[in-house]
Amino acid sequence: MLFCGSSHVLHAESYSVSLTGIKDTIITDCRKSDAWKILILDPFTTKLLSSCCKMSDLMSEKITIVEDLYKNREPVPEMKAIYFMSPTAKVCPHSPFFHSDYVFFLLNYCPDELFDNMKRSCSTYIRVCKEINISFMPQEAQVFTCDNPGAFQSIYSPNSQDKKKTLETLADQLVTLCATLDENPGVRYKKDSNMLNAQTLAELVDNKLAQHYQLDENGKKTGKTQAQLLIVERGFDPVSPILHELTYQAMVYDRIDIQSDTYKYKAKDGSEKQALLNEDDMLWVKLRHKHIAEVSQQIRQLVKEMATNKKQTDGKITISNLAQMMKKMPSFRKQVTQKTVHLQLAEDCMQDFSKHVEKLCKAEQDLAVGSDVEGVKVKDPMRTLLPVLLHSYSSTHDKIRAVLLYIFSLSGTTDENLSKLIQHVKIEKEQEYILNWKELGVPIITSPSFFSRKITRRDRSQDQTYNLSRWTPVIKDVMEDAVENKLDTREWPYQSECPAAWNGSGVVSARQKHKASAQDERRTGSRLIVFILGGISHSEMRCAYEVTQAVKSCEVIIGSSHILTPIGLLNDIKALSKGPMETFTIEERSNA
Repeated sequence: MLFCGSSHVLHAESYSVSLTGIKDTIITDCRKSDAWKILILDPFTTKLLSSCCKMSDLMSEKITIVEDLYKNREPVPEMKAIYFMSPTAKVCPHSPFFHSDYVFFLLNYCPDELFDNMKRSCSTYIRVCKEINISFMPQEAQVFTCDNPGAFQSIYSPNSQDKKKTLETLADQLVTLCATLDENPGVRYKKDSNMLNAQTLAELVDNKLAQHYQLDENGKKTGKTQAQLLIVERGFDPVSPILHELTYQAMVYDRIDIQSDTYKYKAKDGSEKQALLNEDDMLWVKLRHKHIAEVSQQIRQLVKEMATNKKQTDGKITISNLAQMMKKMPSFRKQVTQKTVHLQLAEDCMQDFSKHVEKLCKAEQDLAVGSDVEGVKVKDPMRTLLPVLLHSYSSTHDKIRAVLLYIFSLSGTTDENLSKLIQHVKIEKEQEYILNWKELGVPIITSPSFFSRKITRRDRSQDQTYNLSRWTPVIKDVMEDAVENKLDTREWPYQSECPAAWNGSGVVSARQKHKASAQDERRTGSRLIVFILGGISHSEMRCAYEVTQAVKSCEVIIGSSHILTPIGLLNDIKALSKGPMETFTIEERSNA
């Protein structure tokens, strides 16, 4: 066969896509030719390449144009082409648009049927065909997704016809993640008598990992590595993706209209501006997990220092100073832009907080935690909920979230009580926003036959927290227990075990405070990979960094099918029982 073995394109120590790896994998075979080339991508590979390459990087490799695979193109027979795409039946070209010496790359495993079709229809024009073992999307230094928001409907909708296929695909993607990280982890899952998706996925992943390392000619794995993979259902913690979060990243994606990680705003001169919130913005990386109060304070301080430095420089203009300023100008302009962007973004968040969110947070925190700021147990959750339902500052969206937190706190309510709540929120015709949580195994209506084990939480009463940010995502407890080897094997059965000497346990507790290590510091310990089936929230993403910083012996990586926002999750929940044409979002209802 034409294709080669898998290629690793991630830096293991920092878990970010490596430009060098991409070049070595995709472009090396084309370097013998001095001709300019065209790069042709599908939607997935466009996102993947955008996460690690700029157009200038491609230009340096004599790639002059990047084209969409599915758009009509004029033939350019004098140019060579690099196809980088997923192996699906509709991607196989039947006629040459470019010079016959082009390169054809495939993402992940190419089915035999498609490969045979390629040989019949276009083998004359293919010089090199490679299979690249990566089919996941690196989002951040310690976060990945499978870039598949539709997996939520496929897995949890009672009308789904493709659950099995979706779980198979997710398993394949998790295997490529492990292979890219050069890991063969022990696999565990959260046992749930009501839901079997996590167990099914764990079985699939473990079997496919075994097959992968048996067929990997370049690999040296003879057994399990010092890593663990934990798989858990989305319904395991319904609170975290619904709660109003006050850390910067979570608040931004909840309360500000961010599309494709892009923040749009108006500059002081009235012009429209936009900024990309990603790993290239070091100020964003530094601030995204901090509380919004700290962010506002730190940004104002940075702007103040910048203004002070400028005044000092303006007062002492010399030829030497001028030369130094000119050398630093590009980086200086970038710093000014970043600080201006985040000053505006933080102000937008604080404005929304003052108008709406602050009044909601106390009630939400009391319902989620089960006690008030003084530690007194909430005996009557309805009394806590009522102010949110009665006041005008609460939107329909906010009321639904508060009602859900109330129900979650009780592990379900009665039919009569639920009907009253739905009438009060005025969503009689859209009660699926609440009722459909049962498809995730979350009890909405109290039932003697419904088995729900109360989760035991870690005591964090001594932690220094903000009064309106007392809730900690459940997945952080799981991460800390995992790295300390404290997960109950009855609740977290092994699909396969990693070596007994797994050094993720470490000698220090995840609860102890440690100075955060540099983000690019190479970790020599174990890895804990956590996969939440059905989406992750930004607060859960943050937990991976916090535990990693606390326990230097283990790097925690978290992933899912996609990243959730509260409104997006509610709309997905509603759609579980309805077709696309019947579903209206909360915003559409409000506009109507």
